[in-house]
Amino acid sequence: MARDKKTLVLGVIGSDCHAVGLRILDHAFEQAGFNVVNIGVLSPQEDFINAAIETNAAAICVSSLYGQGELDVQGMRDKMNEAGLDDVLLYIGGNVVVGKQDFDEVKKRFYDMGFNQCYPPGTSPETTIKDLKHDLNITD
Repeated sequence: MARDKKTLVLGVIGSDCHAVGLRILDHAFEQAGFNVVNIGVLSPQEDFINAAIETNAAAICVSSLYGQGELDVQGMRDKMNEAGLDDVLLYIGGNVVVGKQDFDEVKKRFYDMGFNQCYPPGTSPETTIKDLKHDLNITD
């Protein structure tokens, strides 16, 4: 089944309740022409996966600001693959690890976990939008 290139699932994973950035991303993605399925804060992996299945989403965008993102997403790509979502993009951004760490190393760990993109704190929505459009072969 072909995925809807314009639909993406957005949320804050785990026990994280940071909602302001989520609302900013939601608005920016919608303004860029995406159909955003915002599952909100305090969301387990299963909520992202179920929303992607229900909406035929092409991408899942995970936000995490409380530093525990790396723990919260362990095994997420494997669960997505088991659910038939192996062709769905998986992005993460924010303060995804505890403490100050070299972000190139952090990014490599997330890529090794099956993420397609990993963004540091303060990344502009425009950067993510550009990557989404590129990765989904969307031309304006």
